[in-house]
This record gives sequence, structure tokens and C-alpha cells, in this order.
Amino acid sequence: MPIGAKVTLRGERMYDFLDKLISVSLPRVRDFRGISKKSFDGRGNYTLGIKEQLIFPEIDYDKVTKVRGMD
Repeated sequence: MPIGAKVTLRGERMYDFLDKLISVSLPRVRDFRGISKKSFDGRGNYTLGIKEQLIFPEIDYDKVTKVRGMD
């Protein structure tokens, strides 16, 4: 059953998340080759799917029972 979620981050939280995503999380993705320019929608929004939640350092690997994605 597909479900969706939308989160809007503003201000300092937005910049903190973006900095951590670019400098820590995305480099942990296997075979990461950069982001695509085609994912911008023309209004400044960017769509990104993540295949596993383990790229985020806050996730405790030992507590993960199933690898889940956000794509």
C-alpha cells in the first residue's frame, strides 16, 4: 500500500538538514553519482528518493529490522 508524506523545513532547520544531507548522508549511498538536474520542477522544488534509511547517521543500525526506502 503506497503512502506519502510531505515535510516543509524553513529557516535554520532547513539549512541544517540540507547541510547534513549533502555532506554526510548522500556520500554514504552506494554508487552515488550526484543528483539530477531533471528532478527540479521549475519552481525551485527538488524531488529525491532514498532507497534505504541507513544513510542517516541518526539511525541505529542494530535496531533496524527491515531496510526501508523513501522513494
